[in-house]
Amino acid sequence: MKVILKDFVNGFGEKNDIVIVKNGYGRNFLIPQGLATIATPSAIKMAEENVRQAAHKQAKIVADAKAVAEKLKDFKVTVPTKAGSNGKIFGSVTTMQLAQSLVDRGFEIDKRKISAPDMKYIGEYKATITLHKEVSVEIDVDVIQE
Repeated sequence: MKVILKDFVNGFGEKNDIVIVKNGYGRNFLIPQGLATIATPSAIKMAEENVRQAAHKQAKIVADAKAVAEKLKDFKVTVPTKAGSNGKIFGSVTTMQLAQSLVDRGFEIDKRKISAPDMKYIGEYKATITLHKEVSVEIDVDVIQE
């Protein structure tokens, strides 16, 4: 099934992208959640026109994303959490906690744009932040015991 995305969908694309998804995923999740519409010929033409009109805005968005990526390039996030004596965390550090740590340091990053490995132990990890479909940056995450 072809759909036109109305918003960023992790693993599929950005707004106004035309993607092929399984019928059940499109009809039962994307469309009812308002994340996509069915790609009819007229809807495709409208989406293409929207993309054409927004092309000059995209250049500014990409430039802003690259500027943020430059600031984040050598950035290290420290996340304090409770852990046992063996270094195992009670639960795990989530992308929501990483996003909150970035907000505390002045970066407005959506948690859906952060991908990180399972952080279940005290230590250092790498997380990838996708600021734009063309711009991503890898940051260091240091999980420490409170």
